[in-house]
Amino acid sequence: MNYNNSNWSSVPKDVILLAVRVFVGFAMLSHGFPKLQMLLAGGKIEFFDFMGLGPQISLILTVFAEFVCSILLILGLFTRVALGFLVFTMTIAAFAVHGADPFEKREMALVYLSVYLLLMVIGAGKVSVDHMIERRKRASDW
Repeated sequence: MNYNNSNWSSVPKDVILLAVRVFVGFAMLSHGFPKLQMLLAGGKIEFFDFMGLGPQISLILTVFAEFVCSILLILGLFTRVALGFLVFTMTIAAFAVHGADPFEKREMALVYLSVYLLLMVIGAGKVSVDHMIERRKRASDW
């Protein structure tokens, strides 16, 4: 079957991209929200220092990726930039934080990483703020 010349319109593809963005975004929010609470609690922060900047800065960067960038992903706003941060974070999680762990411990980070890379290549789709901005830009260029 030749998928490039199929009779599918872009509507199902864009709806699927929206569903994937929303599902993966909310799933990652469930990881980012507890880290945000840890950051806002004000107690002693014990967190993996992945860049040698200290645990608090590392936690702030992780909260930015897992919480803020997940919201951007759900909205389809600055999607590829947000995905860049998420790809970086999941790479650190899979290969630095859980690098010595068995595959079962790294599996989730690798699944997220794979989905993020796929979305980075494909893009957010037509049901996204990015697409709305692009359409308005093109319309105003005339």
